Amino acid sequence: MSYVLRTLRKKREVDSIIRDTIDTVLVLRFGRALDPICLQLDDILSKSEREVSKFATVALVDIDSEDVQVYVKYFDITLIPSTVFFFNAHHMKMDSGSADHTKWVGTFLRKQDFIDVLEAIYRGAMKGKLIVSCPLPPQRIPKYQLLYKDV
Repeated sequence: MSYVLRTLRKKREVDSIIRDTIDTVLVLRFGRALDPICLQLDDILSKSEREVSKFATVALVDIDSEDVQVYVKYFDITLIPSTVFFFNAHHMKMDSGSADHTKWVGTFLRKQDFIDVLEAIYRGAMKGKLIVSCPLPPQRIPKYQLLYKDV
């Protein structure tokens, strides 16, 4: 569990943080507090929070909370951790070379990678874009297999 980052367990909390975060990037990490990869990502997020606080807000969403399942289903959170980005209540997407542009799956290899991704999203959002290109080289982007149900 992160003692620095706010954890959201209710749909109402997620709704209000999305609605109320204005002119900064909202980072929502969907995962479990005790998952080792989530803990690794949470460490990077909490260590970066002060540096990105002028243009980003970071919060954790507990995917085991019954009340947030509508978001888990909506963003198709099947792999954890999954990180979703918003700007002024608009879902920000990132082309990182995978078939899924809606979220970042996995952790970041280092703190600077997370900051670089956030800066790219913020700059794109300030120009009115809803999708940006990932600034990281391909070898620093986590690889995973997308599993499609009922295909």
